[in-house]
Amino acid sequence: MLRTAGQPVEYLYIHVPFCASKCEYCAFYSEASNGELINRYVAALVRELELTASLCRPQGIFFGGGTPSLLNCRQWETVLQAMHRLGLDGAMEWTVECNPATVSADKARLLREHGVNRISMGVQSLDEALLDRLGRIHSRQQVFQSFDILRGAGFENINLDLMFAIPGQTMEVWQRTLDEAIALGTEHLSCYEVIYEEDTPLFQQLQAGEFDVDEDLACDMYEALRDRTGEAGFVQYEVANFAKRTKPIGVMESRSRGAKDNSWLATLPPHHSLPSRACRHNVNYWRGGEYLGLGPSAAEFVNGVRTKNWPNTRLYCDQLEKGRRAIESRDELPPLARAGEIAAFGLRMNVGWCFDEFRSVTGFDLREHWAGEMESLVAEGFAERDERGFRLTRRGLRFADLAGERVLKTEIAIA
Repeated sequence: MLRTAGQPVEYLYIHVPFCASKCEYCAFYSEASNGELINRYVAALVRELELTASLCRPQGIFFGGGTPSLLNCRQWETVLQAMHRLGLDGAMEWTVECNPATVSADKARLLREHGVNRISMGVQSLDEALLDRLGRIHSRQQVFQSFDILRGAGFENINLDLMFAIPGQTMEVWQRTLDEAIALGTEHLSCYEVIYEEDTPLFQQLQAGEFDVDEDLACDMYEALRDRTGEAGFVQYEVANFAKRTKPIGVMESRSRGAKDNSWLATLPPHHSLPSRACRHNVNYWRGGEYLGLGPSAAEFVNGVRTKNWPNTRLYCDQLEKGRRAIESRDELPPLARAGEIAAFGLRMNVGWCFDEFRSVTGFDLREHWAGEMESLVAEGFAERDERGFRLTRRGLRFADLAGERVLKTEIAIA
C-alpha cells in the first residue's frame, strides 16, 4: 500500500556501527568499539533523530549494526529518552540486534521498559569450533544464558540468526544446531547461507584455496532447514526467514499510542497470510515500502528517492554537529526500474506477488512488462502462476537471486 502525500513514514532503521571485533565473513560497515567515539555517535544520532522526527511515526523500528547491544545503559538511555521526547517510541514492532556476549540483565530490562519488544540475536552457530572459525566473540554457553536473560526481562519475540554452509560445517553439526535452536523456544529463525564477500578474510581464504565450496552440501542443508523448521511449526515466509504463527497478522497488538495498523500487512488477502511473528520491518523492505535510515552508512527510501549516509562514523558526526544530515548520495530510479527492483525483492517471499497488489504498489502490471520472464521461470519449474498472482516454487526459492536478476534485467532492457 503506497503512502499518501504528507503521511508520516512508518518504518525507521538505525545503524549502530560498532563491533567488538570484525567477523571473518562480514562486509557491512562497522568499526572497533571506542568509548569516546560511541559517545560522539550517540549525540550525533540524537541530532539526526531531531532533524527527521517530523517525517516519521514508526510502526516498525530496527536497530541494526554492527552490534547495537555494545552501547552501555547510559548511552541507551540517552537514545531512548530522545526517542520518547520526539514521539518516536511505541512502535508495534521494535527490534534491537544483539550479540550474545553483550547482553546483560540491566540492559535487557532497560530496552524492554522503553518499548523494545523484539530481539534479534546473532548466534550464527552453536558449535564452538565454527564460532571460532567465523571470528565470533561469544561462546555457545553465552547464547543460552543470554536467551534466558531476555526471557526474564519479558521479551516474548526473539529471533536467532544462524548460518549454514560454513567452511568445515557438516550436515550433522547443522542439524544439531537447528535442533538446539528450536528447543530454546525461539519465535523466529533467520538462516543464511555463507556469502563470500570481497574484502573479507573468508573470501581471501577461499581465493587462497584454503577450502572449497560444496554446493551440493549447501543445497542439502537448505532442504534440511526447511524440513526441520516445518516439522517444528515454523512457517517459511521468505527465502531465509521462518516464523511462528500465533494469531492472524491483521490483529497484532496495537501500538501504545493506539494508532491503527493501516499498512498493507493488515489487509493481506487470506491466500497471502503471513505468520504473526514475521519481521514486519524486513517485510516492508521486500514489499517496496518506504523507510527512514539513520546512522553511518544507513540507507533510506522516501518519496521515490533513495539516499545513503556516509559510511564513516567521524564524518557522520562532523556533519550532524554542523546541524545537517550526513548524506553521501541520492538517487531516484525511473518508475519502471524501481518497479523491477520491487518485483525482485518481493519474489523472495513465499507469497510472491498478487497482480493487483503489485499494480497498487508500483503502478505497473507484472503480466504486461514481465510476461516473458514469468513464462520462462514457470517452464523451468522455478515459479508458478495462477489468475491471482505469481510466486516462486520450493525449488525456485533456493535460487531466488537468479530469479530476481532476471526480473531486474527485464526492467533495464525496457527502461
